[in-house]
Amino acid sequence: MQKRTSGAARSSRRTFLKQSSAALAFASALPDSLRSGVFIRTDDTLRVALIGCGGRGAGAGVQALRTAGPIKLVAMADAFRDRLDGAFNEISKEHPDKVDVPEERKFVGFDAYQKATDCGVDVVLLTTPPGFRPQQFEYAVQQGKHVFMEKPVAVDAPGIRKVLAAAEESKKRNLKVGVGLQRHHDPKYQETVRRLQGGAIGNLVLLRAYWNGAGVWVHARKPGMTEMEYQMRNWYYFNWLCGDHIVEQHIHNLDVCNWVKGATPVSAQGQGGRQVRTGVEFGEIYDHHMVEFTYADGSKMLSQCRHISGCWDSVSEHAHGSAGTADLSAGIIVPATGEEWRYRGEDVDPYQVEHDRLFAAIRQDQPHNEAEYGALSTMTSILGRMATYSGRLITWQEAIASELALVPSAYDWNANPPTLPDEHGRYKIAMPGSTAAM
Repeated sequence: MQKRTSGAARSSRRTFLKQSSAALAFASALPDSLRSGVFIRTDDTLRVALIGCGGRGAGAGVQALRTAGPIKLVAMADAFRDRLDGAFNEISKEHPDKVDVPEERKFVGFDAYQKATDCGVDVVLLTTPPGFRPQQFEYAVQQGKHVFMEKPVAVDAPGIRKVLAAAEESKKRNLKVGVGLQRHHDPKYQETVRRLQGGAIGNLVLLRAYWNGAGVWVHARKPGMTEMEYQMRNWYYFNWLCGDHIVEQHIHNLDVCNWVKGATPVSAQGQGGRQVRTGVEFGEIYDHHMVEFTYADGSKMLSQCRHISGCWDSVSEHAHGSAGTADLSAGIIVPATGEEWRYRGEDVDPYQVEHDRLFAAIRQDQPHNEAEYGALSTMTSILGRMATYSGRLITWQEAIASELALVPSAYDWNANPPTLPDEHGRYKIAMPGSTAAM
């Protein structure tokens, strides 16, 4: 990035200097026992806290520190010390001169996110399991921090409403918010969507979305683990933490379809279940979902996601219009008449670009807030799960107004998670026709 000399840059630097003075005054008023945990800025370095130190968290940390301009990772938080140490080592290896996280700014436990956020940082990276996202995003906004948060941003409707309220507050405070739906930062998707919205295949009548694959990791239960720790280690298989894979993974494809339509569905109906991945190690989630979403104009989106090996795999999005078809994931448009169009432009790493744009917006004080569409795409995924779990046709309004919260009664290693195994170690599985929409 070239050095800026505009009025916006001068204003940005004045803001940094004012904040630096405020930080120094704040720190000087702290007792010695607390002062060592606060990072003091004396220049325009952006100070970052990483909250959630799994694989995606480590990746986000590396990408944030690659952005242009002076930047340092100064605080880290995770539920588990081993995960924090692993991410610290990985990020330090990539950016040895940009990591300044002494022991007093390494926080472990359920309240670690608050401690890291309160370390005098400018930006927080929220990459914990998505069940924690609403409370952590809300807290970051309350503390006036810019945010990058991974998708999905919640696992239930009450969480979505909390995120939407915090999103409105973040706009009032001029906070910049990025959400890990990186396809929005991929020029192939951008150009394909632009052409489809411009009528390249006529009126859109059908969309198809897929995330069909073999599934993800499992961590064995170890002696002495509490149920809370076991579920936290295997967060992908419990709805209060993950939301099921239709929410955690398939959100990417559903988000693209909403983007093309410029709308969210008004209803959904579908089916799903556990046919192959039925062991106790797979918790309570389904291994397949099939959903028919309907938009207000009557057009449909057909959605498939599957965790079964040995089957047809695809991670892609497709559009059918009155005058042609398109494969968005491949960047191909085939009109009914005329020549096929293929994207032949620049290939980029959209995971990096989403960080580049967020941090540039922070430095240049440019509008950048992806929280609302992140929440609406997450809610689309939750709507799909509610339809498959219940076997009912669920409207958007019914879904987003739901009071069913999946959060635990207490965040403590000895507390009971929302779902518990029976005497055989099995968890209750949603049964269409009898399970409430959840």
